[in-house]
Amino acid sequence: MDDRKAAILKALIEEYIETGQPVGSNTVARGAGIGVSSATVRNEMAVLEREGFVTHPHTSAGRIPTDKGYRHFVDHLARQKELQPASRQAVTSFFNTAHHALEDMLHETSLLLSRITAHAAVVVGPQPDAARVRSVQLVRLHETSLLVVAVLSNGNVERQFIELAAEVDEGRIGAATAVLDTQLRDASFADLAVPRATGDPATDQLVTQARDALAERSAARATEPVYVGGVSRIAADLDAFTAGETVGRLLEVLEHQYLVVSLVRDLIDQGVTVRIGAENQLQDLRECSVVLARFDVEGRAAGTVGVLGPTRMNYPQAMAAVAAVSRRLGEHLSPS
Repeated sequence: MDDRKAAILKALIEEYIETGQPVGSNTVARGAGIGVSSATVRNEMAVLEREGFVTHPHTSAGRIPTDKGYRHFVDHLARQKELQPASRQAVTSFFNTAHHALEDMLHETSLLLSRITAHAAVVVGPQPDAARVRSVQLVRLHETSLLVVAVLSNGNVERQFIELAAEVDEGRIGAATAVLDTQLRDASFADLAVPRATGDPATDQLVTQARDALAERSAARATEPVYVGGVSRIAADLDAFTAGETVGRLLEVLEHQYLVVSLVRDLIDQGVTVRIGAENQLQDLRECSVVLARFDVEGRAAGTVGVLGPTRMNYPQAMAAVAAVSRRLGEHLSPS
């Protein structure tokens, strides 16, 4: 594509993203800044249409971008912009004041990303087998009730209650805590070894019961947690979809955690950060675009954040928002 056609396509897409209305040659001629007449623009738009970058609704002389046009825009013409000042301040303020448990943190992050992009946002948390144990503590609740607390490398704090057959003294609880913290530290939370015996049957029984409780907790977290924020944004974008049933199908997809995890994992594994319209293999996403970014904790891939909306998306701003939030989330969850 030569420079003039590229400039015309860029101006057309930016105008369409802004207004949602088919774009005519006069509008492009005024906005493209290329110093040619509307007639020349009209001829070039006809070429772009023949080549599949734009199309026009049958009721209008103006053109709208195709998925191919959006792809060229994202790959060659769209520069990832800085976040707008209000959005940048919202991200900074959120992470400077966030002190939530991991589940709450990821949920709130999805809501933040939805607010600053005006699209539905998805946060897929760390894979269970990626987390390692940082520390383990036993806390007495009642005479025969203890709480097992494990702090993980992904920032999560796992808690599990255990009931004892009889009351144990604080000394034995302390001894069992020392064994658990020493022998399980840096172990994979998904594959907790059985601690070595201490020679004290009561302590060993307590250690085994606590370790088994954590293993049960780990097994219950067999899939990555998924948090979806701003689902109502999809319904608000109803006019951006050609068929009303598309919104219903899309909402149904977001209700199924395994579909969201599978979609995000497949795209990230392929190195995809933006998937547009018909590029989506899932039929229900053929009118949608997905913008994704991975976040790392302690230098290791920990999860993914992204936004999902209609193909008429402000791609530069969505890409900037996803990049900023993913970076800040990884930094926040990594130990200083």
